[in-house]
Amino acid sequence: MVFRTETEANAWIKRQVDPATVIHADEAPSWNPLHARFDVRRIDHGAAHSWNGACTNQAESFFSRLRRAEQGHNDWISGLYLLRYAQEASWRENHRRRSNGWQVKRVAGNALASKPSVDFTGYWQCSA
Repeated sequence: MVFRTETEANAWIKRQVDPATVIHADEAPSWNPLHARFDVRRIDHGAAHSWNGACTNQAESFFSRLRRAEQGHNDWISGLYLLRYAQEASWRENHRRRSNGWQVKRVAGNALASKPSVDFTGYWQCSA
């Protein structure tokens, strides 16, 4: 999901994430309320990249991939479609070790098997 602030994410996390999940977070105070429900492991990036089992390297890797996408194959990431861009970046991150051929076949196969998108159908049409 996409939220304007980390604080706004807390209610969604509490609703959607299994209480048995171990959450890794940085030192931002916005994550403090999560301690009441989850095992939260915190890391102060000013002090270390990993400490006492806490590490946010996977999240940092994802954010880096999303930034590179905006600078590379996406000219600009629209806030309206940020979740979709994030989902694409996640897919790319998860399948980065697969061959290009496998990725193309998977994307093409999924696209041909899907119904028209409720988000993107007619997106190029002007409203004027």
